[in-house]
Amino acid sequence: MASVNKVIIVGNLGRDPETRYMPDGGAITNVSVATSFQWTDKASGEKKEETEWHRVVFRAKLAEIAGEYLKKGSQVYVEGRLRTRKWQDKDGQDKYTTEIIAERMQMLGARAGSGEPRGEQQRVEERQSAATPSAAGAKKPAGKFDDMEDDIPF
Repeated sequence: MASVNKVIIVGNLGRDPETRYMPDGGAITNVSVATSFQWTDKASGEKKEETEWHRVVFRAKLAEIAGEYLKKGSQVYVEGRLRTRKWQDKDGQDKYTTEIIAERMQMLGARAGSGEPRGEQQRVEERQSAATPSAAGAKKPAGKFDDMEDDIPF
């Protein structure tokens, strides 16, 4: 019998990524991603929204990329598989957690500084202001995502 364990979510990070390194040097990054579902209540006509939080685990090179480029509020596309872990708390009670083991990630959205390592945007702006007498009129460096035209015909 065949089976499929595949998850695809698009949402926003609720907090900055947490990256740890294993004894063998491999990186693991954990994030919390929020997804929302909106509907209109038929009885009252009121618009309602339900937010679901997902624990996502990145490993190896993908963990390093996620830890460096993602930040709270970043919009992200994640593909992966579900995994449920079981452990015992300090009182001996069984606890469970279900998480998404990410296999693919794509950064979305056009937030300030997206596509650059954390802190890099500030250094770029400092270099610009030092290089040009009028920083107020200075444009961002060419080739950045934020500089793309918004009038793309498709």
